[in-house]
Amino acid sequence: MNVSRGVFQDLQSHFKVTESQAAGALSGFKLGVKDLFDIAGFPTSAGNPHWLETHSIPKATASSVNKLLNAGAQLVCKTLTDELAYSLNGINYHYGTPTNFAAPERIPGGSSSGSAAAVSCGLVDIGLGTDTGGSVRVPASYNGLFGLRPTHGMIAMDNMVALAPEFDTVGWLTRDLATLSAVAQVIFKDTLVERFNSTPQQLVYFKPELQDGILWPNESKLTSSWQSCLPRVDLTDEVVLTQEFLTFASQTYRTLQGYAAWQVHGEWIEKTRPVFASDIAERFDWCSTITEAQQQQARCDQASIQAQMNAWLPTPSHVALLPTTPGAAPLLNSSAEDLASYRNLLMGLTALAGLTQRPQLHLPILVDQGAPWGMSLFGAPQSDCQLIALATQFLEKWHG
Repeated sequence: MNVSRGVFQDLQSHFKVTESQAAGALSGFKLGVKDLFDIAGFPTSAGNPHWLETHSIPKATASSVNKLLNAGAQLVCKTLTDELAYSLNGINYHYGTPTNFAAPERIPGGSSSGSAAAVSCGLVDIGLGTDTGGSVRVPASYNGLFGLRPTHGMIAMDNMVALAPEFDTVGWLTRDLATLSAVAQVIFKDTLVERFNSTPQQLVYFKPELQDGILWPNESKLTSSWQSCLPRVDLTDEVVLTQEFLTFASQTYRTLQGYAAWQVHGEWIEKTRPVFASDIAERFDWCSTITEAQQQQARCDQASIQAQMNAWLPTPSHVALLPTTPGAAPLLNSSAEDLASYRNLLMGLTALAGLTQRPQLHLPILVDQGAPWGMSLFGAPQSDCQLIALATQFLEKWHG
């Protein structure tokens, strides 16, 4: 196990691309798969040795993985995940912390930390992960990668370890947009995403209000050129996402996620009494206290957030641009208290996609404190491929 490169299991010698697969759209691409996805004949640890000890070896492979393998991708490894995917830090108490190769003094971000590290160091081209509360978007931002959280429900979640099924999605990270797009063409085949045909026409700037004011990279050399680099899209509005709204969204999401996570894992936790990192243990302890009445209130609050988002982005042609994270990844030597405080800010930004089931595409186009940072395109449900096409236009004009 090469933790620094994000590897939990080396599988390359076990999987060979067949002649028919070699003609597929992903032939020549190397694949790393987060250790939440079942691979037939190989154990799934979900980032926790007690899970590994108490679960049998899978007999079936996740269909999302099979789609990529059948398209010619070469499976190289299973990659490390935060315990049961319930963290955004990328720090695994049991197995170690993958290296953030773009900023080695900073955390890699989780829970798809291993997939991010494996892509960043060049071990694989495609890092398959999951995104429940930001677990693809956050490591993409911290490691300078492209990353997509798809429209919820568009990619099957069979033969996987769940966290909160109403928010769980399959996502992926890549070093370039062309590879991300190639995966999208394979994994979205025969879904509503493939049939979505609205073209982005109107851009809305979502400007979050955090503790130190409005989070918008005005000092970035990229800022003055954004609008001119987005062809056929008109800037129509700016929306300040108030601190009150972001806190409300974060609290709503955390309650719904926590309630769902306890429904999935509570019985196993109470029976097995697994050892978790202290922050994850505290999180599950809190999950066990969430009442059905609190969950029902959060469900009502979610509906109000969805209505507000529909008012800001009223048609399929509306696309929002927003910072993916509050900035560069926290330092590895950050205190537990500082990481917890940062998480509260972060969740306000990442909760929006989950609560509204919309796709979000991270673009690594900014730098903060000498480390990676970026912006996201946030669109209508099923507009995943249109977001990728819009981002391609943006980057082609930028680099052209």
